[in-house]
Amino acid sequence: MNHPHPDPADALLTRVTRLRAQVARLVEHRSADDPTADDPLRGLYLSEAAVRHHLHTGPAPLPDPPDDEEPPGDRLGPLARRLGLRPLEVTVLLAALAPDLDRSFEPLYGYLNDDVGRRRATAGLALDVSGAPVHRPEARAVLHPSAPLRAFALLDVEEPERPFLSRSLRVPDRVVAHLLGDDTPDPSLAGRVRPLTVPSELPAEDGFTGRLAARLKEEPLTVYLREHREGEGLAHAARALPGGALHYTPHGPHGQEPPAALVREARLLGRPLVVTLPPDDPGALVRALSVPDVPVVFTGPRPYDPQWCDDDPLVLDAPRLGTDAVRAWAAALREETGTPDPAARTGTPEADLGFDLAATVAPYHLGADRVTRAVRAARALAAFDGAPLAPDHLRLAARQQSTSGLEQHARRIRPAVTWDDLVLPEAPLTQLRELARRARLRDRVLGDWRLSAGGGRGRGVLGLFAGESGTGKTLSAEVVAAELGLDLYVVRLSSVVDKYVGETEKNLERVFSEADRTDAVLLFDEADAVFGKRSEVKDAHDRYANMESAYLLQRLESFDGIALLTTNLRANIDEAFTRRLDLVVDFPFPDAGQRRALWEHCLSRVPCADDVDVSRPARDFELAGGSIRSAVVTAAYAAADRDGRVTTGDLLEGARREYRKAGRLVPGEGSW
Repeated sequence: MNHPHPDPADALLTRVTRLRAQVARLVEHRSADDPTADDPLRGLYLSEAAVRHHLHTGPAPLPDPPDDEEPPGDRLGPLARRLGLRPLEVTVLLAALAPDLDRSFEPLYGYLNDDVGRRRATAGLALDVSGAPVHRPEARAVLHPSAPLRAFALLDVEEPERPFLSRSLRVPDRVVAHLLGDDTPDPSLAGRVRPLTVPSELPAEDGFTGRLAARLKEEPLTVYLREHREGEGLAHAARALPGGALHYTPHGPHGQEPPAALVREARLLGRPLVVTLPPDDPGALVRALSVPDVPVVFTGPRPYDPQWCDDDPLVLDAPRLGTDAVRAWAAALREETGTPDPAARTGTPEADLGFDLAATVAPYHLGADRVTRAVRAARALAAFDGAPLAPDHLRLAARQQSTSGLEQHARRIRPAVTWDDLVLPEAPLTQLRELARRARLRDRVLGDWRLSAGGGRGRGVLGLFAGESGTGKTLSAEVVAAELGLDLYVVRLSSVVDKYVGETEKNLERVFSEADRTDAVLLFDEADAVFGKRSEVKDAHDRYANMESAYLLQRLESFDGIALLTTNLRANIDEAFTRRLDLVVDFPFPDAGQRRALWEHCLSRVPCADDVDVSRPARDFELAGGSIRSAVVTAAYAAADRDGRVTTGDLLEGARREYRKAGRLVPGEGSW
């Protein structure tokens, strides 16, 4: 018989209807010679006739076995096979949940319990309905705490103070809901469990992920994937479990974690578990979730500790995502467009989108689930703008998915500048573009081509900007961050440098560790204070100062992020640091032509008089870009105060102010 749309609720009701026949036969047997069967107060008191009847009552005959055919859409049968439940256990479970599905069972159970107030199945009643002799150990063992029904949290035995046969049985609401076709997670797991899927177009590969997928298919393994960066283990787990999994993220104190409900959820749905371990003491959670019948993949950045559990899981280092992450972005974009058959599409993702997807997402290192969320957010941003999906939408959404704790030691800048805002000679401009190119292609060159192999070297990109104050070093760092679509974090040296021995290194380690796992550009402004030259050891202070430098030299070797250093004097930076830098960009003092270009750029949005002449201040005052901007601001305030336009005189006065601030001789004013 064909059932195009089988309903699990109808299937469960069919099973309960079959159970009713067994209950009816049991009622008929007990009422056949019961002198109190017609007494309306039966169950509220014991008469003399009832006592005599109980003295001569024997065990009920075994009922006929129920129909074994599974109704269409049935969930109880597949669940029983997955968990290895015997027919007796299935019937006991069904007897216990019947009153939750059909209220007519309540008076029947009240009669069979000989107590009108006890309308749930008891241990004795469930065994009687199942045809199991209540005095046999194998029958009673069905309700033992270590037996599947209770060990798998499918059945609760209540009222432990009562005799065993009189204890009430209750099926948890979540189990009943699942058997009825409702897959809403247990309320105790709200906000902690969500489906973890990989785009259908992104199957497991033949490499690491393929081998992991094959092992998880062979047996329900417990695996620990140690991540080098957040999201990498999750991405590999999602790829290795193409059928989907449940992703659990613990919150709150460990004593409030619900591992029993979580494992039951995995068993009900027949799904593996992927668990993001908490940062502190994950041992209790690992022990609780390491069960033999459910595949569990733990992910986290900490090295595995044998103290976490007695039976060690399969411990693996999750490979870095590298350039393969672009495939995840392309697949997520196609999934979000609702294309039913990705293979039927023609052209590349870049051609479909109208921009270079690989170049847009290369700076980001997000797991598969974060990529999916970022794509969804980017489409929402594009819809809000009423425009097609653009690189800026993807970049903003990706930054939102890359959480950071750098704010404790750094000031975040959302870049709002472009290459057009830089007025520099061709040489430093070329180096800045190369720096951005290195940051975008480092996964291919240092990862896929293995040019960072050995010695624990990271894939970081390090640059030094050297030049006089105001020559554009900080602005260039912001432009590089904007080109990559990343936030710029300016390290606050006041929150890093500490007078106590060892504290500076600890603070720097927090900064570097957070930068390693965050898609951002780290800027050490005035880096001389931290990356200065080592000195000859003459006393204890020199020795501890050199220890700071030694720590930084080691840490830069393993750094995975993007860090930029600025200094007014390149000679102040230790040569050992210079060797570890990818690029050193020298920012020259602007000549007259560049100064004029800087004046014109700063005045591009300022209302100016028709006869304003920027050549005079550019020629007469040797100012760097930062000072020129300050001079224009001074001139703009003067014009705004008189409600007029900026004149040449305003610009000259602003330039004179900058000379005076610097303690320089103002042309035409003589000595002062």
